[in-house]
Amino acid sequence: MTIEERQDQIIEDFELFDDWMDKYEYIIQLGKDLPLIDEKYKTDENLIKGCQSKVWLHADYENGKLIFTADSDAIITKGLVSMVVQVLSGHTPQEIAEANIYFINEIGLQNHLSPTRSNGLLSMLKQIKLYALAYQTQAFNPS
Repeated sequence: MTIEERQDQIIEDFELFDDWMDKYEYIIQLGKDLPLIDEKYKTDENLIKGCQSKVWLHADYENGKLIFTADSDAIITKGLVSMVVQVLSGHTPQEIAEANIYFINEIGLQNHLSPTRSNGLLSMLKQIKLYALAYQTQAFNPS
């Protein structure tokens, strides 16, 4: 699936719920379903700066695509990072760097998160884009 198709799928999934309590429960479930990050990647180096909760994000570069694993010590935040990973993992650095991330606004998430969680979500997206740019540069300038 493309990044756009994955975002559209999340938007469709959220349309199944009428109120935000149900949507939060779904976000929590997404966090519970997030594949576990290897404990060796739960380091300070992989912590997302700008998140109030602890969020670890690790990127592997396989066959020209970035594969992300993540975890958080807060259940809602873990659900948020799960959605971001679901949308962006498995794509090329160029696709990720150029992606227009619209599902957050489309599902109304920006209006239902605390300022600290909103900042954390933006920090997650920023870090993924930075990984993409770094790997994109590395692909053009192999050592």
